[in-house]
Amino acid sequence: MSEPTLESIGDYNTLKGEKKRVVWAVIIAGLVLGAIYVIAYKSYANVDDALQTEQNIKVSPMGKTSVPMR
Repeated sequence: MSEPTLESIGDYNTLKGEKKRVVWAVIIAGLVLGAIYVIAYKSYANVDDALQTEQNIKVSPMGKTSVPMR
């Protein structure tokens, strides 16, 4: 029993016929699903109720009213 060689495999270096159509179908399906995912993400990822924060801290957490640590 001998090992098969690359030359003996019928479509070793080419994509022809049904195999080529399957590869293109997978690529196109991936692009379509990716586009659907991006559109869905952009439409549901709107943040309209964001909390307002201030950049400067007006009172330190360890201010005058805090109890000193022992």
